[in-house]
Amino acid sequence: MKPVAVTMGDPCGIGPEITAKACADPGRTVPFVVIGDPGLLARTCRRLELPLTVRRIATVADARAAPGTLEVLDGPALPEDLPVGTVDPRAGRASYDYVRRGVELALAGEVRALTTAPLNKEALRAAGVPHPGHTEILAELSGTGTYAMMMANDELRVVLVTVHQSLRTALDALTTDRELETIRLAHRTLPRADGTGPRIAVAAVNPHAGENGLFGGEERDILAPAVRAARAEGIDASGPWPADTVFLAARQGEFDVVVAQYHDQGLIPVKYAGLAHGVNITLGLPFVRTSVDHGTAFDIAGRGIADHTPLLTALRHAARLTAPAPRP
Repeated sequence: MKPVAVTMGDPCGIGPEITAKACADPGRTVPFVVIGDPGLLARTCRRLELPLTVRRIATVADARAAPGTLEVLDGPALPEDLPVGTVDPRAGRASYDYVRRGVELALAGEVRALTTAPLNKEALRAAGVPHPGHTEILAELSGTGTYAMMMANDELRVVLVTVHQSLRTALDALTTDRELETIRLAHRTLPRADGTGPRIAVAAVNPHAGENGLFGGEERDILAPAVRAARAEGIDASGPWPADTVFLAARQGEFDVVVAQYHDQGLIPVKYAGLAHGVNITLGLPFVRTSVDHGTAFDIAGRGIADHTPLLTALRHAARLTAPAPRP
């Protein structure tokens, strides 16, 4: 089985630490290679006193998955005095380059999936990268036009219509066509175990799903037409449902996935279960991509206290999503 490629994330954040800790964890079950700075990872292992040897490899084919070895695809070295816990354009550029190489490997079929440690949006911007986060970078690099961000844990899956933009502009960006495309994407990429399409719930924007226009017209004018169009195509979609109850209904098994309209509407219910259990999955890409659902945590970078459990969770989801389909 091919390994998963793990991008190290922003070198000034907790990415190097959680990557090294995940490799050293005795409970790790998913083999992976790292795209990052071998020197920084070696220093991180020494600082944390981890029983790992960093091994530089030129290609994925050189990986051996030997116990006690952290295999890193060789690349340009970062300066050793790069300040930890700060925004630095050099770190922003490096983290972008890690993702770019990961996409290249995934598109070439050299790895089974891509799992990413966190980026820092300010560092990306300082490095001249115009994208606000992983989702948009991955879409551009892979030539993907229709994509969506999904947050998931063992109880809930949420697909977002809008992602990294202000609430005011997110509401302005909602259209029936965009809603319908997101519903279609969820239907296409999230089949149930029995091969049928997922039961998709569409979350409303306004209180009480707008109360037939009393509290806003988005449900009547934008969301409901998208649901009707999806159902006409044979998609099991329903709503719009009041957002204050639909996520609970999904957790209780009434729905397989909820389509949320903006970032915090969808992420708060998932993250409430705990950061260790949430995974960020990009739908629509020509390869599987999973990620931790936390940031670079500059406030604790370099202190040795970062929890690597979310990265292990993201790796398990990547392995699950790329597992061979069971034979009939």
